[in-house]
Amino acid sequence: MGDIVIRRVYDAEPTKGAVFLVDGMWPRGVRKEDLKLDGWVRDVAPSPDLRRWFGHRPERFEEFRHRYRQELDRAPDALRPLLEAARRGPVTLLYAAKDTEHNNAVALRDYLRDRLTTAG
Repeated sequence: MGDIVIRRVYDAEPTKGAVFLVDGMWPRGVRKEDLKLDGWVRDVAPSPDLRRWFGHRPERFEEFRHRYRQELDRAPDALRPLLEAARRGPVTLLYAAKDTEHNNAVALRDYLRDRLTTAG
């Protein structure tokens, strides 16, 4: 099983393994041909209602994480490419949020790690 790392899409750091964009909207100022992606898995992004409610407010992050996990539990098909890639090797999740500690990619990474650990 590979490691799952997260990176801001705007960072020039190299990525490891399979690379997926995990935001529901394409990041501003980034040309599609400039990203070397294995997939854009927008169906794993938080719902628009949840994203608006959260509003990147750190004090709401724990509740956001809880609600987002519930959404992810209902989206097994959308998660499949990420889980399969992580079983084969390292995975990088790209996101656009400015806050590097309180965003959907952090919550998604933790969720995927939990799923991979419990699935054996």
